[in-house]
Amino acid sequence: MVTRWWRDAGFAAVSSDDVGNCWAQARPGTGPAVVLAAHLDTVFGLDTDHVVERVADRLVGPSVGDDSVALAALPALGRLLAATEGSMPVLVLATVGEEGFGNLAGAHRAVAHPPVELEALIAIEGNYLGRLGTVGVGSQRWHVEVSGPGGHAWEQAEAPSAVHVAAGMVHALSLVPTVSRTTSLNVGQLGGGEAINARARRAWFDLELRGASVAALAELEAQATAVLEAPVGAEMSVRVTDTGRRPAGRIDPGHPLVVAARGALEARAVAWREVASSTDANAAHAVGLPAIALGVTSGAGEHTPQEWVDIPPIATGLAALADTVVRYEHLKLSRTARPSAASRSPVAIRSHVAIRSHVEGENP
Repeated sequence: MVTRWWRDAGFAAVSSDDVGNCWAQARPGTGPAVVLAAHLDTVFGLDTDHVVERVADRLVGPSVGDDSVALAALPALGRLLAATEGSMPVLVLATVGEEGFGNLAGAHRAVAHPPVELEALIAIEGNYLGRLGTVGVGSQRWHVEVSGPGGHAWEQAEAPSAVHVAAGMVHALSLVPTVSRTTSLNVGQLGGGEAINARARRAWFDLELRGASVAALAELEAQATAVLEAPVGAEMSVRVTDTGRRPAGRIDPGHPLVVAARGALEARAVAWREVASSTDANAAHAVGLPAIALGVTSGAGEHTPQEWVDIPPIATGLAALADTVVRYEHLKLSRTARPSAASRSPVAIRSHVAIRSHVEGENP
């Protein structure tokens, strides 16, 4: 569907790869390419009706900000870039597996086997306008299963309960120290037991650890592992299954890509702040590819059916994204002393009405 939509939008070199990513060329050129990536998947299941409603100057609905508005904006962004001068090629990429247990499967495949050599990656998160993601928060996810003999709650009252053991482990994990904006630990799901009057034979929980650096995540993993490997009694067993990992990483605040993004936002009077986040940029950090995360507009309510984004800032967000690419090329050229760099100017903002009309008319 997306590849057909992109061909209709005029993109060149439209293709899909073996994991389901969609690629296209937004601007031709020579040398390594900048890739603009938005993710196709959402946190919602197939039973969720992805209907978006306009309420005054907002779009409201599941996944509208994470990441539908970014995906829908790619053709408009492509047209903005096509109108700019520059020799650096630009690709657009719609990735799979960004959410949940996808473990960035699409982004990992994209940076490992791109259609052309890559210069940098910009992960576009729909409601991130004003946020500049320079730190990729890494994560480790485990499914923990506790099992034992079970028994009658009265007749075998001394028998160990898998539910009790699992609950004790969850409590111990909750006492592991974390540092705000540096590490986090969360048991997001748990269950088990067979009956109200039975000592449980089985219990389980899902654990996620996050760290803003490789070292911070490794230290948190060591502490959590110590809890999971603590003795639970001869009759009980604990099995830990790895269900996913996202690499941590970061880009230097002085890197030309970061400088370009700051300049593009400041030129449009958009207040910005550097943030730590978990996006497709993490996969790029893992292979040493310069990467940041930027947004299209403002909004909130991510991962809820009431998610919303503001319509008016979309034009500004798109222009800032396009200008980031142009400024990045200028900075790269100036640092390598290429003579034509000074003659090129930043991209102009297109009409708010024109871009808004296009984005609203192009729904993924």
